[in-house]
Amino acid sequence: MLIDAHQHFWRVGRNGFSWPTPDLLAIHRDFGPADLAKVGAPVGLTGSVLVQSQADDRDTDWLLDLAADEPLVLGVVGWADLAAPEAPNRIAALARRPKLRGLRPMLQDLDDDAWIASPDLDPALDAMVAHGLSLDALVLTRHLPHLLDLARRRPDLAIVIDHGAKPPIATGDEVEAWGRGIDALAELPQVFCKLSGLLTEARPAQPTDALAPYVRRLVAAFGPERLMWGSDWPVLDLAGDYGGWLALAKALSGLTDPADLAALFGGTCRRFYRI
Repeated sequence: MLIDAHQHFWRVGRNGFSWPTPDLLAIHRDFGPADLAKVGAPVGLTGSVLVQSQADDRDTDWLLDLAADEPLVLGVVGWADLAAPEAPNRIAALARRPKLRGLRPMLQDLDDDAWIASPDLDPALDAMVAHGLSLDALVLTRHLPHLLDLARRRPDLAIVIDHGAKPPIATGDEVEAWGRGIDALAELPQVFCKLSGLLTEARPAQPTDALAPYVRRLVAAFGPERLMWGSDWPVLDLAGDYGGWLALAKALSGLTDPADLAALFGGTCRRFYRI
């Protein structure tokens, strides 16, 4: 069973849409379930986790409506303003939607790198825990110490790091800081990670071998029992294609045991997101 732990749908100009911008021609159009089925069918995709792409309640509501009647979407990770006074009530309402599995604040776009570690967010995080929701962490290297602070303070909160924390593949800068941050977070059993989004972190025409040390570090840190493959489609279309990234991830993972491969490409995602 192949499950994509991270993909997106959006409608240009609707539901609070602000990205991708028109200069990103390959992905500046509407994407929906039929598009996912088209790219997923040749590789045997059996289901996916649909992740928000806009920091807007309207986008999350639309995704949940869409997913309700779409069997290919097994779960949804939405967005909510975790700092808002009404956040606990909003989270409780969202949690009543059957396919909601988690929330994702778009941390990489915030001015305050330490925002996620603030105790001011505890009412929202308490509501997430109470309703069995996990946190998707969209972070970069500079956020990892703050995410670690949060994870240590909140062992009750299940966290998954999106896109391996976007390692500095293109520049090679901060490689050791990224690796130390990943290793420290991997020591905490409630923290998982996604093997996704790496192709778009590389330079155009950079050899795919450049991804190898980062993939190996993630596999070594989390193991297949806490690492899950995601496509980050259709953002992936900026740097590659669906089948190509799937094959590359399998090759670079270095895993050969069928049980390990089954975990990385479906089992871990099902367990983390309670699918």
